[in-house]
Amino acid sequence: MAAVYRLPSLSPLPPSSSDCTSYYHSVRTNPNTLCCLRAASPFTEKHSLQQYRRDNWLYKEHLPPFSSSSSIPPPPPPPFREGDDEDSIRQNDIALQLPELKKLLQVLREKRLLTQQHSSPDGDSQKPCCGSVFLVGTGPGDPDLLTIKALRAIQKADLLLYDRLVSNDVLDLVGPDARLLYVGKTAGYHSRTQEEIHELLLSFAEAGATVVRLKGGDPLVFGRGGEEMDFLQQQGIHVKVIPGITAASGIAAELGIPLTHRGVANSVRFLTGHSRKGGTDPLFVAENAADPDSTLVVYMGLATLPSLATKLIHHGLPEDTPAAAVERGTTPQQRIVFAELKDLADKISEAELVSPSLIIIGKVVELSPLWPCSSDESVALAGVI
Repeated sequence: MAAVYRLPSLSPLPPSSSDCTSYYHSVRTNPNTLCCLRAASPFTEKHSLQQYRRDNWLYKEHLPPFSSSSSIPPPPPPPFREGDDEDSIRQNDIALQLPELKKLLQVLREKRLLTQQHSSPDGDSQKPCCGSVFLVGTGPGDPDLLTIKALRAIQKADLLLYDRLVSNDVLDLVGPDARLLYVGKTAGYHSRTQEEIHELLLSFAEAGATVVRLKGGDPLVFGRGGEEMDFLQQQGIHVKVIPGITAASGIAAELGIPLTHRGVANSVRFLTGHSRKGGTDPLFVAENAADPDSTLVVYMGLATLPSLATKLIHHGLPEDTPAAAVERGTTPQQRIVFAELKDLADKISEAELVSPSLIIIGKVVELSPLWPCSSDESVALAGVI
């Protein structure tokens, strides 16, 4: 039997051991308010008003009149009409942005030439140096988890290309003179292809800009940072990687789940939940992951979880293995579903969790202080030395 809970301080009764198969809990919420099943996203969602306000410099030619007495500029018109397909929307948006991108490139090139002339007063016409690209991880969403090094890079950037899972709170830390460009991807809609992102990074770096590529989590953990680094280095561009707290570490810490624990889990494995060509089967072979002494952390796995859970159980992982799914982890909108592996997909569906959600599977989940089951076994696990 499932138990749906509000905040611990607002729940008069704790879950009983008979309710252990599933438990829904919300944390990091205002303790004076009730939990909501729906809340504004802490991230940039496609075609959102927030995105167009943040990136409105790209649409100057298309903006409605703006009164200087207003503190909030109007958003540009959306790059789509009712009935447009996603590819048409993407192409229209790129076309709207192109004039301002070209202008910025020209400004940066002129700035680079002026800088070189000042540094070479004798008129030496050596080849102008390129700018730099920083691949910056911003963590799972909580801006307090941003590293000092990442913050410094963000505040010194000329241009920032940011993904969907860079939280709004992190984007609020961007320097006042920097330009922001959304290049995020969601299922079925990529505002820029990976190749287009490569070319944007290259073009602005060659123009002498300090370019920051902002990614949620860590740029080298399921973030395609390695592809971008390899492409730019082959073009002679200096690339610096600034690591971020990956979602597995940040969200597990938020829930009080040790990813490894002596006598409980001797290893941890990060898995992608992405499927082949949008199908329901995950990319990896489940039998290699069905280890009861390991912790599995699945990124981007909501769509493929039913298939994954079935395969893990088929290959020997106990069906009552503790598991958790966390939506929008470490943000004020965080929601959590606890369940045994065999029930997790159904409980996620009932709670209507959405992306981004992280899934943690393994005996260590039972060590979380939020885990609802109180049993001799969980107490024994917590006491292992």
